[in-house]
Amino acid sequence: MVDVTPIVLLLGSLLAIYYLVEIFWNLLKIIRAYLAPLFLAHEESSLVKKYGSWALVTGSTDGIGKAYARELAKRGLNLILVSRNLEKLQNTQREIENLYRVKIKLIQADFSLGKKAVDLVKEEVGKLPIGILVNNVGKQYDYPMYLGEVPEEELWDIIKVNVGAVTLMCKAFIEGMALHGRGAIVNVSSGSELQPLPLMTVYAATKTYVKSFTKALQHEYASRGLTIQHLAPMFVATKMNHFSDKIYRKSLFVPDPENYAKYAVSMLGVLDDTTGYWAHGIQTFFTKLPPEAIRTYIGGYMNSLFREEYMQALKR
Repeated sequence: MVDVTPIVLLLGSLLAIYYLVEIFWNLLKIIRAYLAPLFLAHEESSLVKKYGSWALVTGSTDGIGKAYARELAKRGLNLILVSRNLEKLQNTQREIENLYRVKIKLIQADFSLGKKAVDLVKEEVGKLPIGILVNNVGKQYDYPMYLGEVPEEELWDIIKVNVGAVTLMCKAFIEGMALHGRGAIVNVSSGSELQPLPLMTVYAATKTYVKSFTKALQHEYASRGLTIQHLAPMFVATKMNHFSDKIYRKSLFVPDPENYAKYAVSMLGVLDDTTGYWAHGIQTFFTKLPPEAIRTYIGGYMNSLFREEYMQALKR
């Protein structure tokens, strides 16, 4: 009878080494993400030199998108701001122009209209050379809900905005970047991609798509001079999380959009797969340690608490 003990021990040792190397590598990424804004901060004009003078940011009138656009302007980039609300676009333009001497072009577009919105953006951009594309626009549930409770129109909007917009916007500008041999695409995902997420089922599934899509693009265009970044924040104190005071209030692990964007922009060209914020890197590291089934249970339990909090607030 063949003694399989040495083979089992060898396989077990190799598996242990694999997990130790992965843990060590993830720790290094966390440390680098924390130190980069302090020691590897970009010069004001370095993004312009590397990628070009124009950046296009979708979902740019609130939250992460607005703060990210302001950080790019701080580094000397001209901006194309895209959002569905013209008044908010104009207000954002005035705020940024009062701080920085950059050119700003506004495009009013509603990505829930799908291809029609993307065609409008392409037409309005015209021949302007897009050096950085930030696919930030996103939509999630108003509050944690069971699938059967979510209006069908809202589900379609989530899919069209979170999946359709990022796909077609990349398609619209990636070949032009590749032709010039430079450019950056930032696809904003979410920590909800880390596991199936009950009560935010469709939203989390669309963010899993963004992760897979972005990582595949990194491989496709690796040899053509492009930076394609997968950006996956955890909770940020934005209106998107209005359904819970616990995650709408600023804290160490829930930064405001301005603080988050300061770190996230510093990651562009440094890390292609990042949460964008040092504390979120720590959260992601520990979130990924348990098996998926446990992560799913914890995510569903947290959302049930957020749901109850929201329901109680409605009764007041």
